[in-house]
Amino acid sequence: MPSTSTITAQHVRELLSSSDPDPRLVLLEGSPRVVSASEAGADRYRGAVEVVSRDDLAARLGPEAPSDRDLEALASRLQTVVSELGG
Repeated sequence: MPSTSTITAQHVRELLSSSDPDPRLVLLEGSPRVVSASEAGADRYRGAVEVVSRDDLAARLGPEAPSDRDLEALASRLQTVVSELGG
């Protein structure tokens, strides 16, 4: 996973393709990470801000697999939301 403070298409791809049953995209100290819902509540991720769950993101996407362009647009929208929150 890219180690950057910007949410990228790779983060979105990783969230959507995670083998975990309930993955979340979170920001921990400004760095995006995909973690399981159970991990998100652990001490290691204390203070992390949840950006979106896979289920919420998939519900917005619909049944078709997103294209690379779709993934980039989603990443950009998520980054905008995070930026507006001050993340």
